Amino acid sequence: MNPFLKNLLSTLAKSPPNLGDADSVLGLLYEAYTDLNNLDNAQIKADFHNLYQTMNGKDLREMDQILDPVCALCRDHERAGFVEGVKVGMCLIQELGQ
Repeated sequence: MNPFLKNLLSTLAKSPPNLGDADSVLGLLYEAYTDLNNLDNAQIKADFHNLYQTMNGKDLREMDQILDPVCALCRDHERAGFVEGVKVGMCLIQELGQ
């Protein structure tokens, strides 16, 4: 192995980067992307409006029991799509470089 690369990997193992709440560099990239890009477009707002209309008549606690897992599902789905999209993009770059 290249001595420079070996030293770099050793340094990284001793002092890993702070990724904040992310579990990987791709996760960190996703967090930065969502911080800089408002993803609440008109369709998403309309969908949430429909969800709130469906929950009409429920008390706040019942609404939270529905909204919390729905929002977590949406966030996790969006993050997974973003990460997989970056992976596919990297594969495309490798294929085009050959």
